[in-house]
Amino acid sequence: MRVLGFMTGTSLDAVDMAVLDTDGETIAGFGPAGERKLSEPLRDLMLRATEVALKWGRGEPRPDIFDEAAVAGAEEHYVAGEAFLKANGLSWSDIDLIGMHGQTVLHERPKDGVVGRTVQLADGQWLADTTGVPVAFDFRTADVAAGGEGAPLAPVYHIARARASGMAPPLAVLNIGGVANVTFWFGGDDFAAFDTGPGNGMIDLLLQSRGAGRYDEMGRYASVGMVDEAVLNALLAHPYFSAPPPKSLDRYDFPLTPLEPLKLEDAAATLVAFTAEGVRRGFELAGADPSEVVVCGGGRHNPEIMKALAQRLSMPVRKAEDVGWRGDSIEAEAFAYLAARTARGLPISFPKTTGVPRPLPGGRIVRPSAS
Repeated sequence: MRVLGFMTGTSLDAVDMAVLDTDGETIAGFGPAGERKLSEPLRDLMLRATEVALKWGRGEPRPDIFDEAAVAGAEEHYVAGEAFLKANGLSWSDIDLIGMHGQTVLHERPKDGVVGRTVQLADGQWLADTTGVPVAFDFRTADVAAGGEGAPLAPVYHIARARASGMAPPLAVLNIGGVANVTFWFGGDDFAAFDTGPGNGMIDLLLQSRGAGRYDEMGRYASVGMVDEAVLNALLAHPYFSAPPPKSLDRYDFPLTPLEPLKLEDAAATLVAFTAEGVRRGFELAGADPSEVVVCGGGRHNPEIMKALAQRLSMPVRKAEDVGWRGDSIEAEAFAYLAARTARGLPISFPKTTGVPRPLPGGRIVRPSAS
């Protein structure tokens, strides 16, 4: 089937889109891919929804802003998809299924026997009714309800993408978004994954908190800063780094407070080192020794992050484009692939990726309402 995947990351930068021809097992073809920057009104609304979510107590009523933001997000996806399809000579009628991740405004991992919480805002029914195409969404809820971490979900796609490229295990795929996560492919259907630590998220929040822009473009600030080893060690003392996988993070799990005494350049350099050292410790914790690491996500555009990874890892570190992948589109492709798996009732999360007790299907599909 031809599936359009949508992804919006915690950076609140853009709607990423990609078309796959897939049955949820193999990939028959790669269609067009692209992005549309988020409008300022939607970005502001999602930021407000995130602020509300961070204060939302368990057992309290669902905040009204969630529904408002879910509809606004679906509208933004529609506008983005309409322009994207038209630019590529396609229409909604050419699409068999849509996979929409939605905007994450809250992610809490399970703790002390209490199930986690995860919220992705996306009105799948609105999008299905407006496009006339079935929509797969709500990919994480079933996993969390079963005691899983709810993340990462892309690993099963990483393996399919590697196979489609003729790549062989042992291999690692490292995604650096707001949070960094890694997939280890050991061979056959044996793979594991978890969040290693912060990705770009803390660096973005640092610059935004100091009025220096939304992100450190090309590592401009970090490149002229010095790593503060004392602050770095304090950050790395967080118990997350010694906790066994599977495990997951929210971009807000680490405060910026320890960085407050540092000038911006040194703080940015220290956070680059924090991201890279988190990855190195993740490899060490997993006992993994892949032959190479393929890096996707926005973090690969930051030369300082790529340099720090190369210094800390003992195997070659390659950008997604170096192996013929579309590095900015991997997660949109992944949710197209997961949508196809949802349609067929295939597992999307696994004991060694999210900690569920058995391979588990997930996601919900809504169809256009009868007119």
